[in-house]
Formats: sequence, C-alpha cells, structure tokens
Amino acid sequence: MTTIAVTGATGQLGRLAVAALKAKGAAPVALVRNPAKAADLGVETRAFDYTKADPAALNGVDVLVLISSNDFNDRAGQHRAVIRAAQAAGVGRIVYTSILKGAGSPMILAQDHIATEAALAESGIPHTILRNGWYTENYTGALGAAVEHGAILGAAGEGRVSSAARKDYAEAIAVVAAGTGHEGKVYELAGDTAHTGAELAAAVAKASGKPVAYVNMPQTDYAKALEGFGLPAGFAAVLADSDAQAAHGALHDDSRTLSRLIGRPTTPMAETVAAAL
Repeated sequence: MTTIAVTGATGQLGRLAVAALKAKGAAPVALVRNPAKAADLGVETRAFDYTKADPAALNGVDVLVLISSNDFNDRAGQHRAVIRAAQAAGVGRIVYTSILKGAGSPMILAQDHIATEAALAESGIPHTILRNGWYTENYTGALGAAVEHGAILGAAGEGRVSSAARKDYAEAIAVVAAGTGHEGKVYELAGDTAHTGAELAAAVAKASGKPVAYVNMPQTDYAKALEGFGLPAGFAAVLADSDAQAAHGALHDDSRTLSRLIGRPTTPMAETVAAAL
C-alpha cells in the first residue's frame, strides 16, 4: 500500500485532506509539530516541523503532501527544508499546494510559492503542483462583523474571484496523492463560478436577512482598515495587495479543472456563506 504523509495535518486544510484521504481508503500519516493535537485524526502521527524538517519522520513515505506553511517567516526557506528532507528520505513524489497562476501571479503572496515550485523543479523529485485559488472561507471568518456593520470591505472592485470551499481543494489533494498519472502535472484549481465583492455581500445579506453592502476602498486604505482590525501591518499589506490584484483577474479562473478532478461541481459560494452564518 502506498504510504502518504501530510504536512500541517492539524491545520484547516490539512485536517480536511486527511479526512478526504481516509474516505478514499488510504491510511495517511499526519506530520505535525504537536502530535497530541492530532490524536483525534485517527491516523498515525509523527512529529515534524517545517523549520527543522527531520528526514527520519519521512522514512517509508511514498507520497508527501506538502501543504504550504502558514508561518510567513521565510515560508520558502521552510519549504526548501522539507524538500531537502524528502530527498534524504527517498520520498517518491511530492504534492504541493501552490497558488493560482503560479509564476504568472502578480500577488505578493505568490512569491513564496514561485520559489517553492522552483525548488521542486531543482530537487529532481517527481512532483505534482496544485495551484489553489482562493478559499471561500477566506471571507467567511469575518462575516459576523460584516453582518453587524452591514458592510464587507475590500479593494477588489469589480474583479471576479473564482473561490471554492476548502473541502473541495482537500478532495483534490486526496485524488492526486492517492491516484496515479499525476506526476509532472500542474493543476490550476478554482471554483466553477466566480463572484464579485458585491455578489458576495448579496449572498451574505440573503443568508443573514440583514442588509450588507460591499464597500470598495483604495488598496492603502483597505490595508489600514485591516490593521485597525488587529492584523500585523505586513500581513495587512499582503492581503490588501491580494484584493487589489483580484481586481485585475489574479484570482479568476474558468477552466473548471478542480471540479473535473474531484468529479463533482465545486461548492457554491452562497452555500459556504450560509453554512458559516
């Protein structure tokens, strides 16, 4: 049986990926900083840290799912450390969660992913790149405040965002990690139906029964607003840049590659919004 290991397995995407792999009959190995936090996953767990990637934790691993780190302190360096550990352990293939459009993305957020894709190419390890679009959950975390104040702030203008639910991307991970014929492939993954900020606000208004409008702001003003909500200045700037680039199509994709890969339509934005509320 193919041994599949998942990094960041207690993270939001990691947990869903482990569940999706189990649903396919796989017995994934959870690679986590704190194995105690992974006890409820019901799978073998091994201690593993992106910053101190130990090849011993990858012994016997055939396919490594490298979920991009959520620690923005030298993410590319963390990913390179994991790739070196995979080389040392003789891992057969790496599945990496990158960003929509890869090197073609103008977003600041893309830089770590571009560097990681290059490191994978240089490693000589067979790999599959999943270029994930926006998670609809990127918006739903702050819906309580949006409903309370009757506004969703952003800098995306009329830009269309092809978001999908995190579980959709997790299913794609399972399909590719547990399947065959995916070596050397790059998949651009996004939701079937794109939406504007105004359409997102309309979905929130409908689900909550309260008036909610989309308020478009200049990028710098949006970054300041995010800082006002408690985000660190650097991260606020990155998020504001992502929104501003979305205005120019950076988060739009109509290839429907994700729905073809998982064999079903992606989860509608309004469904994720309603579930969150």
